[in-house]
Amino acid sequence: RSLTMEKRDFSEISDTCKWESPDYEPWFPVSEKSNPLTRDIDKSSPNHIVRLLAACDAQMFQKDTGTSYQRLFSDSVVLTMLEVARTVEQILRDPEDSLVVLSGCGTSGRLAFLMASCFNRALRDRQQNTVYCYIIAGGDRALLTSQEASEDDPKLGMLTLEKLCEGKRRVLFIGISCGLSAPFVAGQLDFCLKHPDIYTPVLVGFNPVTQAREETMPGYSLTFREVVQRMEEQRGQRAFIINPAVGPEAISGSSRMKGGSATKILLETILAAAHTAAFTNTHVTRRVLLDMMRGYERVYSVTYSHSDQIATLLQTAGLSLQCGGRVCYLSWGSLGLVGLIDASECIPTFGADYEDIRGFISGGYQDMDNIEGDLTSLGSQFCIAHEDFVSLVLPTLSDRDTVLLLYTCHDDVGDVEKMVHRVREKTSNLHSLYHGLEGDTAVVRAHTHTHTDWSTCVFVFLSDCLCVCVCQWELSSKLVLNAVSTGSHVLKGKIYRNHMVDLQVTNSKLYHRAIHILQKMSGVSLTQCEEALLKAIYHVEQLPEDITSAGVTTHTLTASRRNRVNKHTHTHTQNQQHVTGARVHYRLQRKAQP
Repeated sequence: RSLTMEKRDFSEISDTCKWESPDYEPWFPVSEKSNPLTRDIDKSSPNHIVRLLAACDAQMFQKDTGTSYQRLFSDSVVLTMLEVARTVEQILRDPEDSLVVLSGCGTSGRLAFLMASCFNRALRDRQQNTVYCYIIAGGDRALLTSQEASEDDPKLGMLTLEKLCEGKRRVLFIGISCGLSAPFVAGQLDFCLKHPDIYTPVLVGFNPVTQAREETMPGYSLTFREVVQRMEEQRGQRAFIINPAVGPEAISGSSRMKGGSATKILLETILAAAHTAAFTNTHVTRRVLLDMMRGYERVYSVTYSHSDQIATLLQTAGLSLQCGGRVCYLSWGSLGLVGLIDASECIPTFGADYEDIRGFISGGYQDMDNIEGDLTSLGSQFCIAHEDFVSLVLPTLSDRDTVLLLYTCHDDVGDVEKMVHRVREKTSNLHSLYHGLEGDTAVVRAHTHTHTDWSTCVFVFLSDCLCVCVCQWELSSKLVLNAVSTGSHVLKGKIYRNHMVDLQVTNSKLYHRAIHILQKMSGVSLTQCEEALLKAIYHVEQLPEDITSAGVTTHTLTASRRNRVNKHTHTHTQNQQHVTGARVHYRLQRKAQP
């Protein structure tokens, strides 16, 4: 066993940088490559899954290796961050008729919401006017459910930004697109470039500019790459690009993981540094930015020092999903937003039902503080308060289900304990994540609960700034929840090697990802794989010209209207794929290797 572990350790070390080779999956951008570290994650134990996820997350903080890729700590990245932070600082010092807008699709839009909420709250605590706004493709319902079709509309992105910023004289626009691919964001960036007297555009992503999407956007004359090239022409003056490489995702293309974490680290570092400078009469410096990012690296280390406890949570959640049970996150404060985000991402990523993994926040929409307010009228999927959990979920809770509590030293422990007693009457599968500060007496109390009422995992962080500390708690919670939700679906069989195998084909990015996954699994040409996908979407044996000549948008709209169908497509391999209207679902049997 010792020799096996040594071989595995050596293999993992040699695989860490393998993706950087120009010969490694050269046809994919970094954000869509498969990570060599996790090629066998589908056969791993819970402990090894957590270990692999930790190794992948460590790639975010890898130092510059002298390759063609920029890294998080590269001078070029830090200097661009410095310029953007100074622009934010100027707005904070003179906020009249000014805005900082954060925008994205899917996970990126949810993180835009999370960060805008966090830093507006920090401004209100100082009795300052708020300056942050968020935009998410699909509107506020996309904060909780998949609305991915909106990502493909560059004009909608442009019009949404224009309406939000009407009457403003100065706008810093931060567009987030992990793969440099979202048309919704590209339209906004292009709009900013056309109005440089008001808008300063910033693009955040994790592919080199040369890997930005070249496909023409629906109803638009430009590609994403052409928009980025225009930004490069003004780089360092009126446009900024922050695009370090953080390595392929643990689950190929699942940018909710490293892409989301790196987005949070980069932008919170920029915004927190700007706040510190603006309200202490100092200036943002390179050293301040580096110190803050190293603080996030410590968060990574502290979080994964609890790998055994995380693996226990993962295994418990996996057993719940395997036996038809549910996983519920019950959270307080901003950790509730982190839980809601993680739960919402499971639907498009794993083809999960919304009840499989659900998030609840103590005060519901009052705590959420989103632009459109209470969304409960849209259906039970949008019922997110603890009182909704009590009325809708608690009555049918059983030992098949897993409940995870997330709270901090600033939350009412008495309120937490009341919820614990109610849940314990229904299930013994109760766990919690507690975030505290060094010297906090509640830490001792939380430790006590490990041996009495419920299993508690305690994380302790140091920070002089409460806002920064909250951001660190959020990142730690994100890492844990990403591990739990991803690992539990691995155990359920939703991953083959390190690829999604129940994939919703609801926008152009996912359409092309599905084709490439089919090609990688089968070994046949991309053309044959696309034909197989289209036959399943349209439920036909032969493809007429009106289908083959139609655009990707037509195909994804058709796919989004379909229910699951029992349509089989076959390639020359023995693998069998279920390709559905809304999803590509691969039924692949894989034998464990000795």
